[in-house]
Amino acid sequence: MLGETAPMTVDALTDVAGLRVGHATRTGDGWLTGVTVVLAPEGGAVAAVDVRGGGPGTKETDALDPRNLVQRVEAIVLTGGSAYGLDAASGVMAWLEERGRGVPVGPDPRHVVPVVPAACVFDLGRGGDFRARPDAATGRAAVEAAAACEPGAPVPQGCVGAGTGAAVGAMKGGVGTAGVVLASGITVAALVVANAVGSVLDPETGVLYGELFQGRVTYPRARVHEAARRRLAESAARNAPAPLNTTLAVVATDADLSKAQAQKLAGTAHDGIARAVRPVHLLHDGDTVFTLATGARPLDPGNPLALNDVLAAGADMVMRAIVRAVRAAESVDVPGGTWPSYRELYGESSGAPTGEPAGESSGGS
Repeated sequence: MLGETAPMTVDALTDVAGLRVGHATRTGDGWLTGVTVVLAPEGGAVAAVDVRGGGPGTKETDALDPRNLVQRVEAIVLTGGSAYGLDAASGVMAWLEERGRGVPVGPDPRHVVPVVPAACVFDLGRGGDFRARPDAATGRAAVEAAAACEPGAPVPQGCVGAGTGAAVGAMKGGVGTAGVVLASGITVAALVVANAVGSVLDPETGVLYGELFQGRVTYPRARVHEAARRRLAESAARNAPAPLNTTLAVVATDADLSKAQAQKLAGTAHDGIARAVRPVHLLHDGDTVFTLATGARPLDPGNPLALNDVLAAGADMVMRAIVRAVRAAESVDVPGGTWPSYRELYGESSGAPTGEPAGESSGGS
């Protein structure tokens, strides 16, 4: 990170004042999916998007192009269910319209069109029923959950919302979030849905790739890692997931950004995915990053690196959020087997002294 940082509050997307996050989760009876909604303050936030995957499933992303009319949005939807799940945005639109929130299109203040960008992850059939997928009602439930949250509330992580049916390689994925306050006072935070066809795990050591960029790491003991590798190989053979995966992210800040600056932030934030997942941005990925900027804090005009600090922090927060998503996920039983979690495979901590590679761990391997 280019600039110094100060302690965050809840270390989540809701560190950005005014943002709320709500989940709707469906499990059991063939369901393993859900929706996550990021609700902006009333009046909306400047928004942008950058799509790098070759197989995205998105809605209203063209409206976020800096060359186009819409400047602010009221909400962003992240959903399971592949392209079918994009119907969840309709429920969020209806909820916003009922409250007169959206782009004014006439003299009557009730005449608004809420622009609700959305993106989906592939989780079809992971709970057993291919037709069990989010719809408008699921989207409404998620936005209602967001609206019911207190400002600055912690955000549930792991197998919730759009991360309910997520998987990373042969391991369980989920939702994660992280936030930081820069020395300038600007807050930058991210929320991700980790659902990657690539791996988050160094195959030689069992360390999460994203943690390698956060200082010295704690390596799993060799025998733990070998047992985990066997479990993951079994999971990969049994679950045989289709190579249809996506990592989604929302990066938010209270900085006063233009749409072009917000789009740049969305683009550089993809670096955080690339640090934490390998490989990324493949033909069958739909990797998508949204940006929200509430504009509460101006960039320091006397500091030419002010925007760079925000850009660097966005990538760092996406990387940290992916790590937290994987660590928060729990193993899930599915038809024919189990999606094992990192927590089950390696334990709450990996067990080896800090900085000691798995193949050289003490205590017997």
